[in-house]
Amino acid sequence: MGVLNKLELIKDMVQDAIENGASTVEEVHRTIAEVPIDQLERSGLLDPEAADEKKAQHHRTVGAVYNAIRDVNRKAGEMASDWFAAAEDAKHVSDVMDENEKNK
Repeated sequence: MGVLNKLELIKDMVQDAIENGASTVEEVHRTIAEVPIDQLERSGLLDPEAADEKKAQHHRTVGAVYNAIRDVNRKAGEMASDWFAAAEDAKHVSDVMDENEKNK
């Protein structure tokens, strides 16, 4: 396996770790944020409908943030893959040019 293929594999592993990590942290974030809303509802300071709306509003906001993180991760991975492909193409062109020089 060549160096660029190894780098691509490592890139994929890092990208997967970021994706999974962001999803896990998002879920924890949502769960923790529900605690004070639930407490307000239980204490009677927030009616159930308002509590549900607050949770939904918070989940939308949190979801947008973590979706942005996942989007940046995906785009960075695509950019890195493009760089690796360009490097492979450049190496191939260089090898062909070197071979042509030898055959002159």
